[in-house]
Amino acid sequence: MARLPSSVLFACTLNSIRSPMAAALMRKLHGRRVFVDSVGVRTAPIDPFAIAVMAEIGVDIKDHQAKSFDELEDTSFDLVISLSPDAQHTAVELTRSVSCDVEFWPVLDPTGMEGSREETLNAYRMVRDQLQKRILERFPAQEN
Repeated sequence: MARLPSSVLFACTLNSIRSPMAAALMRKLHGRRVFVDSVGVRTAPIDPFAIAVMAEIGVDIKDHQAKSFDELEDTSFDLVISLSPDAQHTAVELTRSVSCDVEFWPVLDPTGMEGSREETLNAYRMVRDQLQKRILERFPAQEN
C-alpha cells in the first residue's frame, strides 16, 4: 500500500463544489492522519446542492469558507490534486519552485446540468461518488 502524504490540497475553479467535497471526503476517510485543505482559482459561496448531497452521506460542508490560491497561508503541501483545467494550470505554476506532486483528476462541473431539481442533484451525486471512488483508490483506508 502506498504511503499516505502528510498533506493534500484539493483545487478547483471556485472552491464551492468539487474541491470542498473532495477535502471533506478525504477528511472523513483519513481524519487526522493527513492535513487536508481546498482552494479555488477564484471563489464563490459553497453551493447548496453540494451541501445537500454531502449531507446524504453524513458529511457536513455547510460552514465551508471558500478561499483562492492567493489566500493560502501555507503552500507546503506534499500533493496538490486539481479537479479542473483552470486549477491544474494554477497548481503547476504554484509548485514550479517547490517539491510538491501535482495530479490532475478532471471532474465535471455539475453546474452545467440543466433539468429538474432531482436531475441536478443526480449530477452532484455523480460528482460526489466519482470523487469518493478516486479518493478511496488513491488513498485506501488504513487499519489503525
